[in-house]
Amino acid sequence: MKSITILIADDEAEISDLIELHLEKEGYRCIKVSNGLEAVSVVQTHSVDLAILDIMMPKMNGYDATRQIRAQHHLPIIFLSAKATDLDKITGLVNGADDYMTKPFNPMELVARVNAQLRRSTQLNQPATANKSVLEAGGLIIYPEQRTVSLYGETIEITPKEFDILYLLASHPKKVFSAENIFQQVWGDAYYEGSNTVMVHIRTLRKKLGEDIHKNKLIKTVWGVGYTFNG
Repeated sequence: MKSITILIADDEAEISDLIELHLEKEGYRCIKVSNGLEAVSVVQTHSVDLAILDIMMPKMNGYDATRQIRAQHHLPIIFLSAKATDLDKITGLVNGADDYMTKPFNPMELVARVNAQLRRSTQLNQPATANKSVLEAGGLIIYPEQRTVSLYGETIEITPKEFDILYLLASHPKKVFSAENIFQQVWGDAYYEGSNTVMVHIRTLRKKLGEDIHKNKLIKTVWGVGYTFNG
């Protein structure tokens, strides 16, 4: 059985050591680095299954490291940061993180979140089935196997969570999903209130799809209810 490798990027050695201690008890292999540049390098040169990143790190912060990692890899990323406001959490998720924990933290809760993200990643990386066919609507093409999206022939750069939201809606055209339902299906484990998180992801997804300039909106808001795919 393949051993699971987890990257821990934090400039506080005591925190990295604590995380490593608890993850190794679960049977995971850990690689520890102290800045964002090293984190990007490790992902490029090692087979990493999940990354736990601090945000405020020297040389390269967690946001920039995540963007560079996301350019080529789809592994789950958890931010572990002292930045604790709701806006900080939403910013972290919009920048590509799959989950967000604040310091100080409960190591066992972090382990539970790691396990949840790895389970979800395993499910998403299963071979595509007939139920996951390419979807097309109004110049938009969604490729579930490659987890890529193109609009009028041009590839659109979207985060993993934005892809999951778009695919969920596009797979059920005209069905209305509440923000809570989207959060439950896309994030899986509701550790915190997700309605604002979903709203921000929908907003950035619409912008990337050019809905601020196109008349025919693919993602329609049903006021007081939720969102639906209008393709």
